[in-house]
Amino acid sequence: MRILGIDPGIGRCGWGIIEAKGNKQIAISYGCIETDKDLPLDTRLEQLFDQVTKIIKTEKPESFAIEDLFFNTNAKTAMVVGQARGVILLAAVKAKLPIGIYTPLQVKMAVTGYGRADKNQMGQMIKVLLKLDKIPKLDDTADALAVAITHAFSNKFEAQNKKSETMSKYK
Repeated sequence: MRILGIDPGIGRCGWGIIEAKGNKQIAISYGCIETDKDLPLDTRLEQLFDQVTKIIKTEKPESFAIEDLFFNTNAKTAMVVGQARGVILLAAVKAKLPIGIYTPLQVKMAVTGYGRADKNQMGQMIKVLLKLDKIPKLDDTADALAVAITHAFSNKFEAQNKKSETMSKYK
């Protein structure tokens, strides 16, 4: 399954495409969409929507995963990032992609097994799990790949549970 993972943001929006086959995940492509802080918000949101739509059309993911928002101090930042997340989700909905939403804790637990993992620990695990030569440069990009990996693990777990439920019906 080809998965597009997104770490939403207005200034920087990380994205990563992985191919999940059984227990393996392979990085296909990844990067970061950046918008100019001097542009009006509506223009930046339009750029995000257009870029995510372009990635979806080019990379043809079968599933979409995005990190849920977590802010504990700055409400203004949370509102703007929430708007960015909304237009990103709209791009996935318009492409009719199934969507998975994961909290930062879920992502850290899935990738490192530790809910308080720092950026360096996350980057190292992304490098190992995807067999990359180096950690992706921007944290946003590494985070997006982590979200995609979390979705791959989640889908595998759900598929195993469905198989177990089906098998138990026939016992």
